[in-house]
Amino acid sequence: MFEGYDFSEELTRAKFEEINADLFKKTMDPVATALEDSGLKKSQIDEIVLVGGSTRIPKVRQLVKEYFNNKEPNTGINPDEAVAFGAAVQGGIICGDTSEETESLVIIDATPLSLGIETVGGVMTKIIPKGSFIPTKK
Repeated sequence: MFEGYDFSEELTRAKFEEINADLFKKTMDPVATALEDSGLKKSQIDEIVLVGGSTRIPKVRQLVKEYFNNKEPNTGINPDEAVAFGAAVQGGIICGDTSEETESLVIIDATPLSLGIETVGGVMTKIIPKGSFIPTKK
């Protein structure tokens, strides 16, 4: 790392979770936003499926479980495989794949945030609202 010396540090899980507590709590913001955008209540969610690298972190799984009133998240799916499979399917559809496996799938992409322009006084004038389908014209 520096002049031939390597850095090595041993951390307990508890210390790791303490150091990263703020980051772990921030992972729940997109969950809350997705739930709010869907118009559903926590009680209306039948199953929680976690995919992606962060789902391997026990503290993240615990926070998700607590957020959904102790409903156990499904972690039986390989998180890397699920993300790669979804990306491959979406890429195939975008490239015009017409195979039997993808013929009944519809990919709808939407803007994750509102888009707009800055007007006089530094105020944003919203042009494209959050959740608008892509492509869109305004």
